[in-house]
Amino acid sequence: MTEQPQGVVPGLAARALIIPIRFYRAFISPMLGPRCRFYPSCSAYGLEAIAVHGALRGTWLTVRRIGRCHPFHPGGIDPVPPRPVRSHETQGR
Repeated sequence: MTEQPQGVVPGLAARALIIPIRFYRAFISPMLGPRCRFYPSCSAYGLEAIAVHGALRGTWLTVRRIGRCHPFHPGGIDPVPPRPVRSHETQGR
């Protein structure tokens, strides 16, 4: 999933972080070829993490994910964790 969840509009900081990831995906990644050991790829994970969690937490999750991308990690399926539900968001339902 590389698109934003429905109804979520990223803030200015999140949009500023999404631009270099999209640049990487369009121009740099095709030259490097498929090297991903995770699904979704780190760039797709970064886009989704920033869209779901915002600039600060999304960047932290992306940096952690990239830090796990090395020859000694087996890789595999690693989805973005869901946004935690806060108690004030569930009231009134």
